[in-house]
Amino acid sequence: MAKNVKTKKEIIDGSGIRRALTRIAHEIIEKNKGIEDVVLVGIRTRGVPLANRLADKIKEIEGKRPPVGILDITLYRDDLSTVAQQPIVHKTEIPFDITGKKVVLVDDVLYTGRTVRAAMDALIDLGRPRAIQLAIVVDRGHRELPIRADYVGKNLPTSNEEVVSVNLKETDGDDRVLLQEKINS
Repeated sequence: MAKNVKTKKEIIDGSGIRRALTRIAHEIIEKNKGIEDVVLVGIRTRGVPLANRLADKIKEIEGKRPPVGILDITLYRDDLSTVAQQPIVHKTEIPFDITGKKVVLVDDVLYTGRTVRAAMDALIDLGRPRAIQLAIVVDRGHRELPIRADYVGKNLPTSNEEVVSVNLKETDGDDRVLLQEKINS
């Protein structure tokens, strides 16, 4: 959980996250008329378990699990110099060719759009996908770039003083989405 924030309320519980991912899986299948040439790529950190969960849901529905990759965007961030002097770079693990594929980028929260822009830059360096789509658990608004999600679990209007935290079992021990507010220390 982020420091210097206090929780205002729980927005989505574990069951709500499961339902949202089930709906998004159905929407991915419907929009792409099946899963032929569909691959999922999770943006580190929370996009990775979300992409795996979506792939599992798609397998339940279609009988086949789409390939899942892991994308690290650290070196593509436009705020890299302000994040840390020595940023921690993790490995991108996409063990398949994305050229000609329909890539579904998966992340937890869509805010300014800068993370997604960095992810698209990183993907283009790996190949030329036929299409890039975006699946998000929470779209909180405040876009600074012309980016929108194709699949959204929940639209949640927020202020800039608020923080949306998506907690997942794999990274945080439980599943829930919290609306928090920044506190001055």
